Amino acid sequence: MTQETIDAFHQGKFYLVQPLTYGHRSGMDAMILASLVNAKGLFHLADLGAGAGAAGLAVASRLDKAHILLVERSKLMANYARKTLLLPENSNISSRISLIEGDVTLTGENRNIVGLQNNFYDHVIMNPPFNERTGSLTPDKIKEEAHVMFEDSFEKWIRTACAIMKPNGQLSLIARPQSLAQVVNACARRIGALEIIPLYPREGECASRILVTGLKGMRGRLILRPPIFLHEANSQSYSHFVNDLINGRTTLSRISK
Repeated sequence: MTQETIDAFHQGKFYLVQPLTYGHRSGMDAMILASLVNAKGLFHLADLGAGAGAAGLAVASRLDKAHILLVERSKLMANYARKTLLLPENSNISSRISLIEGDVTLTGENRNIVGLQNNFYDHVIMNPPFNERTGSLTPDKIKEEAHVMFEDSFEKWIRTACAIMKPNGQLSLIARPQSLAQVVNACARRIGALEIIPLYPREGECASRILVTGLKGMRGRLILRPPIFLHEANSQSYSHFVNDLINGRTTLSRISK
């Protein structure tokens, strides 16, 4: 039997059931990804590769008119998402969240059959696998699926995102800097007006993540935005601004609309 934990996010505004030692556990990446979404009024969002639902629930807890679809291929992680939605602590948001256990990379009719509607979502968020595959094997296949990039991963994920988004819908993703060219190439002729924010552990260190947003069908110029430093110098603690992002107190809204 897999051990699990129940973890608080956004200072107790929602909770996540997660595996303790096997599979993928969500943290900072999912919370910062969620901070890229800022919308007024009712909207629909798809969280592709949702895991136990961290990023999608973070959006729902902050924006009370958000309707969220979690999409997760792994049966194990989809079951954790189901457990998460059944928690009494999440009863105030769970009615606005649904789950599909399905493969993000499906195409055409097969994608529609599992429940992913074309041209429906206002926002799509994703945290695709972005570690390069090595020759070593891991016994944790669930973690490998969540973390390890396979050939054309970004092309396939962004293809699906574009298909299910409304015209002018917003794509938001988090990735490693070495994946930037793949992300930009996958967005070409699909998603434009890209805005890229590099995340650095500290000043003087190399970037560890990039945040990318773009709009379906738009042709605006690419904008490289000012960097975000996660930690103060000589500190393991998050900066005040990053702490606010992680806890849902502020957002990283787009510059261009």
